[in-house]
Amino acid sequence: MHRPGWMLSLSLALFASVGCRDDQMSPTAPDAAPALAASTLAAAPPAFRQVVAGAYHSCGLTTGNVAYCWGFNSNGQLGDGTKSDRLVPVQVQTGQRFVQLSAGDSHTCGVTTDNRAFCWGYNLNGQIGDNSTSDRTRPVAVRGGLSFLQVSAGDAHTCGVTTDDKAYCWGYNLFGQLGDGTGTQRLKPAAVAGDRRFHQVSAGKMHSCALTPFGNAFCWGYNAYGQLGFGTTATRKTPRVVQGGLRFRQIGASVAVTCGVTRTDKAYCWGKNDLGQLGDGTTDNRPIPVPVSGGLSFSGVSPGGTHTCGVTTGGIGYCWGWNAIGEVGDGTNTHRQEPTPVAGGLVFSFSGGGSSSAGVHSCGVTTQHAAYCWGYGFLGQLGNGTTDDHSTPVAVAGAM
Repeated sequence: MHRPGWMLSLSLALFASVGCRDDQMSPTAPDAAPALAASTLAAAPPAFRQVVAGAYHSCGLTTGNVAYCWGFNSNGQLGDGTKSDRLVPVQVQTGQRFVQLSAGDSHTCGVTTDNRAFCWGYNLNGQIGDNSTSDRTRPVAVRGGLSFLQVSAGDAHTCGVTTDDKAYCWGYNLFGQLGDGTGTQRLKPAAVAGDRRFHQVSAGKMHSCALTPFGNAFCWGYNAYGQLGFGTTATRKTPRVVQGGLRFRQIGASVAVTCGVTRTDKAYCWGKNDLGQLGDGTTDNRPIPVPVSGGLSFSGVSPGGTHTCGVTTGGIGYCWGWNAIGEVGDGTNTHRQEPTPVAGGLVFSFSGGGSSSAGVHSCGVTTQHAAYCWGYGFLGQLGNGTTDDHSTPVAVAGAM
């Protein structure tokens, strides 16, 4: 049975942004916040090169390829061998070194230095890919013996691209979000239908998108808001090309939104737009790509469920959409239908990858390898040692 609510993944070194679950409900609060010693909070933060935001947890990858996570941990999505929430980063319990991470709704995945995929956390629908439906509190290898370049953790499914440019997905599949032409749940990787080559994939809530080496975008799965980008709202169980003739170098799928950056550094979004999350200055749903307002040049964009963030080629962070808890990061709670600069004057980096998530917080990593998060913090997902919300970026604290 599919778990209600959402996820999302992002594997952006700049921004992993996330929007609310569909019902905008927060999980039940923990009975008590974990106690933190003063010495823990005083520890030097890890030097991060990537940070990703899931629904109610976040993860980061250090310059030494070590994975850390923090926040909500009900299903072991932090990978530390427990189900205890963490207000500051805790090291993922594995001997593996990672080159890329992706945080989903309640699970996390990564690719190791030897091109193996590992996942951990919630697994009711097989999104861990280990041929079981058991939750995992530590990383376990994805079955199938495949060599991966990149993985993307969605709500209840996961997708990845292999070293031979093939896309695979696994987990929940009611709406065809695995792209294998069926509605059958898969407990281990199933090949996306067709003989196309892909070099990046992004798993959203109930749809997925991928880019070919030539920059052509394809999407599949649920499409009630036009998030597949081919002009209709018809669901597709196999890949279909996104309209508009655009060539993309990065793409991200979210709850009901898809965004991408073209090879000319322009951002486009499509799908659900009731809260301005497409950034085109309107609240009209768009079944084909529309340019993000402002004429900015982007390195990458990361859509969430109700808001979107991106980093410009100059390293400036912008967000837009729903902002009730400060997830846009501009120091206000004013909703934004067009890109608005993230407060604080931070210079962010971007290391590529797809993104999709569905919490109400955002995270980024600076060119100086410092991680910052903002928005909803009640479950410790901001990583600063508190459960406070913040409408401007706060530094992620030292690890436990």
